[in-house]
Amino acid sequence: MKRKLTWVLVADGGRARIFECLGIGKGLRQLPQFDEALTLPANHELQDDRPGRSFESAGPMRHSYEVGDPHRALKTKFACHLVHELSTLHDAGAFNHLVLVAPPEMLGNLRSALGSGLSTVVVGELERDLTHLPMIKVAEHLEGVAPV
Repeated sequence: MKRKLTWVLVADGGRARIFECLGIGKGLRQLPQFDEALTLPANHELQDDRPGRSFESAGPMRHSYEVGDPHRALKTKFACHLVHELSTLHDAGAFNHLVLVAPPEMLGNLRSALGSGLSTVVVGELERDLTHLPMIKVAEHLEGVAPV
């Protein structure tokens, strides 16, 4: 019988690591090829100082355009990239189950990007930022969520 592999994605808006669960009481193993980081530039490098303006169609007044948060857009794009990579690896048979660990906003981005195929293999979620913790501490937080 083929062994069931559980992977744990630990991510925030700018960094992601993937761990493999070795089994109950055996801990985690970090997959070094899946340690990704996104460099988030300063806001002034991503947009102009002031939003553009337009004239009112029925009078002389002017209004500024709504400008979104460029950092939020980059974080959403990063989540989509991670889900695409995971989907490709799952289709290749690299893992059977997935646990998502991320702060609330990033977890929402990941959930939105999952799609129907990969969402069926998600067996647990944890709303915490554990990206900067050592592997031992990550394993401690995962007790009860993943087989570690």
